[in-house]
Parts: sequence; structure tokens; C-alpha cells
Amino acid sequence: MRIYKNYVNGKWVHALREEAFEERNPANLNELIGLFSSSQKEDIEAAINSSNDTFFKWSIKTPYERSNYLKDVLEFLKQERISLSAIITCENGKTLKESLGEIDAAISEMEFQIHQGLRLFGNTIPANRNSVLGLTLKVPLGVVAVITPWNFPLNVALRKMIPALMAGNTVILKPASLTSLTAVKLIELFEKASIPSGTVNLVLGSGSLIGKALSTSSRIHGLSFTGSTEVGLQIQAHAARNLLPTQLELGGKNPAIILKDADLEEASNAVITGAFSCAGQWCTSTSRVVVEKDIYEEFIQILKRKVEDITVGRGDREQTQMGPVCGERQLETVLDYIHIGLKEGATLVCGGNQITDREYSNGCYVAPTIFKDVKQTMRIAKEEIFGPVLCIMSCNDFEEAITVANNTPYGLSSSIFTKNISNAMKFINLTKAGLTHVNMPTAYKEPHLPFGGMKMSGIGIPEAGKTGIDFFTKNKSIYLNWN
Repeated sequence: MRIYKNYVNGKWVHALREEAFEERNPANLNELIGLFSSSQKEDIEAAINSSNDTFFKWSIKTPYERSNYLKDVLEFLKQERISLSAIITCENGKTLKESLGEIDAAISEMEFQIHQGLRLFGNTIPANRNSVLGLTLKVPLGVVAVITPWNFPLNVALRKMIPALMAGNTVILKPASLTSLTAVKLIELFEKASIPSGTVNLVLGSGSLIGKALSTSSRIHGLSFTGSTEVGLQIQAHAARNLLPTQLELGGKNPAIILKDADLEEASNAVITGAFSCAGQWCTSTSRVVVEKDIYEEFIQILKRKVEDITVGRGDREQTQMGPVCGERQLETVLDYIHIGLKEGATLVCGGNQITDREYSNGCYVAPTIFKDVKQTMRIAKEEIFGPVLCIMSCNDFEEAITVANNTPYGLSSSIFTKNISNAMKFINLTKAGLTHVNMPTAYKEPHLPFGGMKMSGIGIPEAGKTGIDFFTKNKSIYLNWN
């Protein structure tokens, strides 16, 4: 079987030790997707060398020159939309509709970020001396490492790589091992666009090994990571040794508050979208629902009826509404949390089991699961499960709902459903989350607004209006004596 290789200095190359790892389809673990080069320290060093050697040549190109290469990548992405969606579904397990949605979101991100890169504005500032003009310029960081997750392998990669490249940085991409083929196919688009050798490099293999090598290298000048809070903390600790700028997009335990004046049909649809799309495997998914006690049981019955109608199956089947979780390890984690919830005393409303009959026997399928009677002290209420498990909690009133919603170490996303504008505005001000929504799913986002969390959900969030590209630049101050 073909071994997919690293991409270093414009060439596809085997890892020097010629070791490889397997990748399998979570819909059927008997289906081998491919073998992929397993990089070691020397392979990472080769990519770092290539990126540093190319940085000057890429950085002195004008933003318009850089944009021309990336516009070609964008056009190739549009042409490969269908084939790439099939690969994402095969690797990740999500439905074809969800994979196409990810690609369309990536296209929107690219269009915005390419144009944003043409707006690298500095400032002119009055100086304290006559004949001296003060200026600021935006300049690139240098070599940037981009470490991406398996849940949105294309969208997240492009959301980071495009602004980094438009700012004049060179990029080393380290994808999640579970979705390596998507990364390979993405880099093929850059190769097809004839981007200069060394501008983009790809290293495949162990996340812990490569992540540590990138985050401790003095020749990496910025690092953007999306993944778990646990791994993010390790990266931050390594990066601190060299004062390496980091952008960390981490975990979430995102609440949706349902007040008694809400439209329950609208709210239930939004909660189901947030909780069970992509099998609940996105950082902004709805994992906790806080419901006023007057409508608690009614809302649970509405959710139960709709969730039990969700068709679970292979993502490449048209009728499927929720695919498998992404691999055996994720399956074990989700099932463990279901057992924990039962042991802690939460009441199972529906689901709670692995689906193993007939065509599901070799896959990583979990029935969409709802727990009620969940207490704030329970692990399933506090820890990120990252799967199709929804926890429903009761509250007496709006004030208690806010307290319960904020009672988590995470602060990524939140939502409220109400017809009361006063409560909606109070919620906006009081919720401790980087993204918040009124009468919308917790997972909704657009490329021109900042994306990232508070507390243990991340750092390095750019300002509004400078979304994406701001992290990948630094300010240079100039004093110009024109006399």
C-alpha cells in the first residue's frame, strides 16, 4: 500500500527512518485508509530548516503577490470540493453534508483572510520632536507552526495557514494523525498552485513528539494550536522557554440556557444541532442545557422525541444524520463518560450505548445520548466529553441559570433562548465566554468576528476587525527624521 509522505522544501519525502502508521475508517475499522510517514526529530528539523531558508524570499513578496498564489489554492479547493468531502467523511466519520459544510466554511474563511491580508495597515503617530514622523508597520513573525485537530481538519488548517501566509510567514503544518490524508490532499493544492518551495511544509506523525519539537525550537517564531486544554497547557509550558507567541484554541463545556418564555421548538432544534452535529465533536458544541424548572420536563420530552429520530450510520450514506465518533480511542472516552454519568446518579433519558448490531459491528457508533437530573458537581457536567452526550440541568430562575452556566473552568461559547430582551442583554454581559449567542446554536460563527475563548478555553484571540491575521504579525515602530 502507498505510504503518504511528508512535504518538505517542495518535495514529498519519506520520514528518514521510513516508519509509518495506519489510519482506519471509524465507520468500519476493518477499512484501512492508508499508511503515513511517522516523523522523528530529524524530519521536523528538516522542515524547520526549509521554512527558515525560505522565509526571507516569501516575506519580501508583496501582499498582492502572495495573494495570487493563495487565490489559486482557493480555486483548486472549489474544484476538489466533492472529492475532499469524501476524504473528510472517510477519515473523521461525519456525514457528507457536514463535510461539505466544512469545506464551504473553509472557502469563506479563505476569501475573507486573503482580502484581509491586503489590509496590513500600520499607523502614523505624531512624534515629540519637530521633523520626526512616527510610524508603525505590521511585520511577519517568521516561521509559524500550525497544529490542527481531527474534528475540522480542513477548515481549521486553512483558517490558520492563510492569514499566516498572507502576513508573510512560512508555515509548518502538523495535522492530527487521525486525519492525515486530508492534510496531504490540502498540501497538494498548494503544490498545484506552484507556491515557492519551503513556504509550506507538512510533517506527519506523533502529536506529542512533533508538538514538543515545534514548541521548544528557538527557530519557530509563532505557534497556533487547536485541540484539548490538556495538550494546550503542555505546549504553553514548552513555548514559555523561548517566549514563543502562542495562539491556543482549546476545550469547551458550552451551555445553552432555556428560559420559560423561549420558543421551545426553536430552542430544541438549536440544541440538537449544537449537541449532535458532527457527533458532538466540535469545541463549540452544546454540552450542557440549563432549563428553568417550569418547563424542564416539557423541554426534555421535546428533545427526547427529536433525538430518538436521529438516523445514525455511515457518513457516506444520504439518509445518515449522525456518523460515528472519530476512532476507537474517542469511542472508549465517550462510553466511559456515559458510565460515569450513570454511576454519579444522572438519569438516562435516551441513548447511552454503543451501537453494534449488523453493519455497525466494526464501527465507532454511539447512540445520541441525553442525561437529565445532572448536578453541577458531576464530572459529566464539568469535563469536556467531546461526543454525542448532552447534560440537562434545572434552575429556578434567570439568575441561577447564569451562575450554573458560568460554573465551569471553560469559557468558549454560550447561548440563551428567550423573548425577553432585557434578560438577553444581561446574559450577553454576564456570560463568561468568548462567543455568545441569543436564540442561536452555540456552534455558530463567521470568519470576520474573533473566534476563541476565555478562562481555560484559550489565549491569543485577535481583535475584532483584525481576525486571524493579527496573531501572525508583530508591530515595528519607526522614527523618521525627514529634516
